[in-house]
Amino acid sequence: MCRSTNATTTEPESGDPQPIDPSNLAESLKRYAEQASKLEAGNYYDHPVHGATVFIGHTAVPTRFGDFRACIFQDIIHKGYIIALTFGDVEKADLLYTRLHSSCVTSETLGGCDCDCVQQLEGAMEKIAKSGQGVLFYLLQEGRGVGYSAKARDRMLVQASGDTLSTFDAYRLLGLKKDYRQYQNIADIVHILGIEAEWVILTNNPDKVAAMERNGLKVARAETIEFEPGPFNLFYLKSKKESGHTLSRPNEIPLADIKLPEPVVPFKPSRLKQAERFIYMASYLLPVRPIDDEIVVSYETLRGILGNHEIDEYTQGIHPLVKKFESLRGNRIMLKIDPKSMKALDQTEGGNPLRGLLIEPYWFRVHVYYDVVTGDDLVVLTHGNPKTYESPIVRIQSESILNRFPVKVDDNKEKYNRAIQHIVRYGSGAVVLVYQDGRGAGFGAFAIDRMLMEQNLSRGTRDSYRKLGIPFDQRDYEVVFQVLKSHLPSLNIQMVMNSPNSLVQKNEYAQALHRSGLNVVNWIFLESEV
Repeated sequence: MCRSTNATTTEPESGDPQPIDPSNLAESLKRYAEQASKLEAGNYYDHPVHGATVFIGHTAVPTRFGDFRACIFQDIIHKGYIIALTFGDVEKADLLYTRLHSSCVTSETLGGCDCDCVQQLEGAMEKIAKSGQGVLFYLLQEGRGVGYSAKARDRMLVQASGDTLSTFDAYRLLGLKKDYRQYQNIADIVHILGIEAEWVILTNNPDKVAAMERNGLKVARAETIEFEPGPFNLFYLKSKKESGHTLSRPNEIPLADIKLPEPVVPFKPSRLKQAERFIYMASYLLPVRPIDDEIVVSYETLRGILGNHEIDEYTQGIHPLVKKFESLRGNRIMLKIDPKSMKALDQTEGGNPLRGLLIEPYWFRVHVYYDVVTGDDLVVLTHGNPKTYESPIVRIQSESILNRFPVKVDDNKEKYNRAIQHIVRYGSGAVVLVYQDGRGAGFGAFAIDRMLMEQNLSRGTRDSYRKLGIPFDQRDYEVVFQVLKSHLPSLNIQMVMNSPNSLVQKNEYAQALHRSGLNVVNWIFLESEV
């Protein structure tokens, strides 16, 4: 089930539920319900429903670990999407590997390294692919189901406490339970896909095993999925272990003395004056993984690391520790390091003064807003503290949920990474994350668009949207720019775009930018840099 197809069917097939026969009502209703809740491969018009879960569509997802297929579902009560990433023939299997994975936008999209979520996501997908068949259930249940706004408030309290509060302590202070996630949709999806196998669950959380069994699914066993902790997620992993997760490595490593680059001060949520539909919920600091092994530090910091040595000494030899370095504005320096050489030197000599650079992140401040109109979150990342005479670099980053997976071709994430590089090299800037799939029409529209094109029923997204009866772009750029302006020292900015054609193709974007009053003093076009 949920396999690829080249079907060009334009009318419902004869296998669809038949009209109810009043002469044998009970049997007819039973047969109707069974047919209406099973997915028949190859029919674009087939949208079975079981329980509170409706099948939306499916699309191919080629990844670094093999070719998965995303089967997209939606809960008809709370409207959240659930993705079943299937690998191999799951319908006929007797045993399937699985992971119930909750979304984490900070690690999977923004590149944060203060948790292990992206490692677990990719590690589970690799394990499923190696096993030959399995399903990863991706649930949009950010922050253990409380949403990103509440999760951000938790992070703000934890950082303000100097890591004396755990995530679970912060949840209690905020009046929250430790977990709001539900897994009933999983049982519905298993029924719709016609899966009867037993499950090997890749998890460190015993609660997920209990949830699977509680929902009537057969669990053969659980296997832990654990990775080497880093300095920025170790405290979080220790708190997970204390809450009952099956983890061994957090106890083997002492906590690192992490010094935040600036204070985090909790505040009471309040309306944003520039756009009062938004409630400013939280602000905290996110350590972002360096891109392309480019480390940026101040000259003062580097001098403290080097002591009596000079940086040129580490650029010599067959396997230099530093491949190149470059002076940046603001008395900073960018060093492109070789992580393998760094780690090899640590193992042989142990006295490498540059070893600390391996864990040096890019620090961004996360600002999270709650939109009372749509119920969505809006996320703004800022870097540096620009002066009024500076022109910070700005990027409006649209995201697709499918780009959170390790897909083979990921232009979207590549463009995000290069925008981050521009901001870090310049020293100040902002990214507004617009994670509205389908150009604001939702992930369901995005999924159906892809399915239409895969089945040769559409010539492109504009054609798909015409068939769906929705406008081509529904993103509200007006409010995006209003929120962005509250984080800028002046109206002068440098704007990162994909290409000059982007402004022509995105007429709504260009008009909203013009009406915002922002003055673009420099355009940075990513496609011209390739």
